[in-house]
Amino acid sequence: MAANLKTEQRHYYTLQEYFALEKVGDARYEYWDGEIFCMSGGSRQHYRLSSNIHLRLGQRVEVKGCETYTGEMPIKTPKLPPYRYPDASVVCGESQFESINGIDALLNPLLIVEVLSPTTETADRQEKRMAYQAIESLQEYLLIAQDKVEVTCYGRNGDLWFREIFTELSAQISLASINETITVAEIYRGIKFS
Repeated sequence: MAANLKTEQRHYYTLQEYFALEKVGDARYEYWDGEIFCMSGGSRQHYRLSSNIHLRLGQRVEVKGCETYTGEMPIKTPKLPPYRYPDASVVCGESQFESINGIDALLNPLLIVEVLSPTTETADRQEKRMAYQAIESLQEYLLIAQDKVEVTCYGRNGDLWFREIFTELSAQISLASINETITVAEIYRGIKFS
């Protein structure tokens, strides 16, 4: 017999319970207002896209005194505490951190990248986007679809944010935050769609 979801009690976790899990677990977890979600695991497409964007960004910014980080680096999100784990991020200049219960969270990303998954896409496009856009240093937020060729770039112009969508492999994405251009083809290198 199936459980009645309306009557089933949900456990809401405290931040202390979340931090305890973060310290002992090998996986990455995100805390969402009393719920804990595992951010590890995913499809081959997701891994390949994350690797592609991290590698390409790293090649371009290293000579400029910038650093790229993988999805292992938490980023502090004051509007959605305590932090999130994007798939890639870039900092130019000195990286700044805050220790949150023994975990070093990045404070000053210029560029954040998320590879969309069916289970996280809505949050990545809505709550996470708003939390990331509240970070003062952030200039661009890239969302990469894994089920089709589509890259959405949110860019900051003063206090306003604009959005561009790229669906052609030949398209070039100008990343003002790092003063570089990347093609959609570079992001989707090695990706095959069924």
